[in-house]
Amino acid sequence: MDGNNIDPAGGCPVMHGGNTGTDNSVTKWWPKSLNLDILHQHGARTNPMDPDYDHRTAVKSLDYQAVKADVQALMTDDQEWWPADWGHYGGLMIRLAWHSAGSYRMGDGRGGAGSGNIRFAPLNSWPDNASLDKARRLLWPVKKKYGNALSWADLIILAGNMAYESMGLKTFGFGFGREDIWGPETDVNWGAENEWLAPSENRYGDLDDTSTLYNPLAAVHMGLIYVNPEGVNGNPDPARTALHVRETFARMAMDDEETAALTCGGHTVGKAHGGGDHANIGAEPEGCPVHSQGFGWSNPGHGGKATNAFTSGIEGAWTKHPTQWDMGYFDYLFGYEWELTKSPAGANQWKPVDMPEDEMPVDPSDPSVRRMPMMTDADMAMKVDPVYNEICQKFRADPAYFAETFGRAWFKLTHRDMGPKANYYGPDVPAEDLIWQDPIPAGATDYDLDAVKAKISASGLSAAEMIATAWDSARTYRGSDKRGGANGARIRLAPQKDWAANEPERLAKVLGILEPIAAESGASVADVIVLAGNVGLEQSISAAGFSLEVPFAPGRGDATDAQTDAASFDVLEPLACGFRNWQKEQYAVAPEELMLDKAQLLGLTAAEMTVLVGGMRVLGVNHGGTKHGVLTDREGQLTNDFFVNLTDMANTWDPVDNGTYEIRDRASGTVKWTATSADLVFGSNSILRAYAEVYAQDDNGAKFVRDFVAAWTKVMNADRFDLVA
Repeated sequence: MDGNNIDPAGGCPVMHGGNTGTDNSVTKWWPKSLNLDILHQHGARTNPMDPDYDHRTAVKSLDYQAVKADVQALMTDDQEWWPADWGHYGGLMIRLAWHSAGSYRMGDGRGGAGSGNIRFAPLNSWPDNASLDKARRLLWPVKKKYGNALSWADLIILAGNMAYESMGLKTFGFGFGREDIWGPETDVNWGAENEWLAPSENRYGDLDDTSTLYNPLAAVHMGLIYVNPEGVNGNPDPARTALHVRETFARMAMDDEETAALTCGGHTVGKAHGGGDHANIGAEPEGCPVHSQGFGWSNPGHGGKATNAFTSGIEGAWTKHPTQWDMGYFDYLFGYEWELTKSPAGANQWKPVDMPEDEMPVDPSDPSVRRMPMMTDADMAMKVDPVYNEICQKFRADPAYFAETFGRAWFKLTHRDMGPKANYYGPDVPAEDLIWQDPIPAGATDYDLDAVKAKISASGLSAAEMIATAWDSARTYRGSDKRGGANGARIRLAPQKDWAANEPERLAKVLGILEPIAAESGASVADVIVLAGNVGLEQSISAAGFSLEVPFAPGRGDATDAQTDAASFDVLEPLACGFRNWQKEQYAVAPEELMLDKAQLLGLTAAEMTVLVGGMRVLGVNHGGTKHGVLTDREGQLTNDFFVNLTDMANTWDPVDNGTYEIRDRASGTVKWTATSADLVFGSNSILRAYAEVYAQDDNGAKFVRDFVAAWTKVMNADRFDLVA
C-alpha cells in the first residue's frame, strides 16, 4: 500500500479516529495555543430549540402542581429494571439532586445544578456519580410528558425536593427557572489530574493545611463531589476528615451549621451501596459500548437487588428507617460507640458496637432480614469534631430546629447558582429575601433621563473616568452563578470600593460627583454609574466623527450594606482585567488566558471580547493610566486604530522585560507603542486575528463602533434579569 494513502479495507471513507475522533484538535498539535472554544460552547449551533424559544416564557406555562404530583408518584413506582431500595426511590433521587448541585464552588461560581450539566461528561461518569444514570432514566417519563417547559435541571432538583417531602420533611421551597445546556462544559477546571480519585496531594500545597487546596477547586479528589467518605486519601481519621469537610463546604459557601445540617440531613435517608466486588462493575456511561445506550456501571449478578449493588463501595444505611425523615441519624451516631470495619466491597466504614439486631434497619430488598448500619468517616467527623458535635447536639435536642436548618441549607445548596429571585418561578418560591441571593431593591424608572445625562455631562468628569467606573461596576458579573454586575451599585460598598482593581482613589472621586446627581434626580446610583459610562462613550464616539446613542435601560436599584454579605464578595475581586490591561501581580497563567476566562464569565463571544478590548484600549481607560496597547494617536476617541496599527506590517513587535513588548516602526526602528501579550494575542492567534482584520478594514469603522456599543450594552445589562420576559 502507498504510504500516503489510507488503508482502504472495508471501503471506509474516513480516517479512523481522524475527522470524527476526539483528539483531532488544534491544541493536540499546538498545546500552548489559546483555546477559544469556551466562548462558543453553548451557542446556537449546539442548541436544538427553535430560535424564538424562550425558556423563561415556557416555564411559566407549566402545571406546577401536576409536575410535582407526578414526581411524587414515581418515588414508589417500583421498576423491575432498577428496583427501589425498600420500594422507595427517595434516597436515589436525593443523591441525584445533591450531586447535581454539589459540584458548585464559590471560587468561580462554576458547577452546580443550574444548567443540567450532570447529564454530560465528565460529571455523568464521575466515580462519585455511579448509577445516577438510573435516576435520570427513572425521571425520563416525567420529562417526556412535560417537554420543553420542564428543564432537566429543574426536574433533577425537584426530584430531590419531592423525595424529602414524600419521606416527611417540609422543604423550605423550590424555584423553577433553570435552563438546560446541550453539551459538556469546557470552561470548568475540575483539576489537573489525569486519573480518577488520584491522591489528594495532587490538589493541595500541603495536605495538612486544608486552605492550600488549589483554587477554585472544592472537592478533594478528581471525580468526587466533596471529600473521600473513607477518610483523607482513604485513611480513616474522623478528626482529620472534619478539617477537609469544613474547607470543602466553605468553598461551596456553607458555614459549619449548614455543613452539619446537610451532612446529617442528607444521611437521614437512603443508603450507600457496596455489597459487591468492584471488579465486576462495568464501564461508566461515557466508556460504555454503544449497545449499552449510555447505561453505565453494569453489575452482573446484581439481579436488581440493593444488597448486591455497588456505587461508592461503602455498604449500609445510616438509620433504622431509611425512607423516613426522623431523628434516627442522631440516635445511631450518638447512641452507640463505633468501630472501624470493612464493607463487602472492601471499603473502610464504621459499624456500631453491640447494636441489638432488632435495632438494625431491614434489608432493602428482603424485609425479613436485618442489616448492620454504618457511618462514613465524614459522619464520624460530626461526632469527633467539637464544633460539629456541639451543633449536632443542638439539632438532636430540637428536631424542629434541625428540620428548619436543613431545609434552608438544602434550598441554598440547590438554588445557589440561580442568582437573584428574579430567576425563580412557581408557587413555592419563598417570600423571604436571603442574604446569599444578593438582594437588590427595585430602582426608579420615572426620572428625567435627559436631565440626568445633562448633569453628568456638565460634571467635569472625563470620559475615561466615567467609562472606567461603569466598566468596573459591571465586570464583576459571573454568568456561572449569576452574581455580581452593576445592578445594586455594590461598587460603592465594602469590599468592592477598596479593591485595587477599582482604583479606589479614582472611584471615590467619581462616586463623590455621581451620588449627588442620583440623589437630586431620584435615580439610583447604579443607574447613574452606568449612564455616566454611556455619556462618556457618546462623547468618545462623537469625537471620532460618528453619531450613535448608547442604549440604556433604567431600573437598577441600590443595595445596602445590610443586604450585602461582604465576605462572600471577596471571591468576585478581579485579580486581573485584560479589558483594562491590568494584573494585580504576575501569575502562572498568561494574561490572555485570564482575559478569556473573564470573557466567558461575562457571557461574551470571541468577537465581542475582541471589539471590547480594541475599543477600551483607544478610549484610554487602562488601569492606572498605563499606555500598553493604546495603539493610537487619537486616545479618547472610539476608533478602530488598535486593529489598524496591530495589523500594520510597517511595524515590528519586539519583546522586552516583564512580559511587555515594543511596537517599532520597521523602517526607522523608533518605538511607537508598548503592549502586553493580552494585546498582541489579537494579532498572533489565528481566530482572533481574523476578527481583528474585520475591524481593521477601511469600510468597517462604523461597524466597529456599532459592535462595541452592542457588546458594551450586553455587559452593562448582564445582570438585568428584570428585563427578560
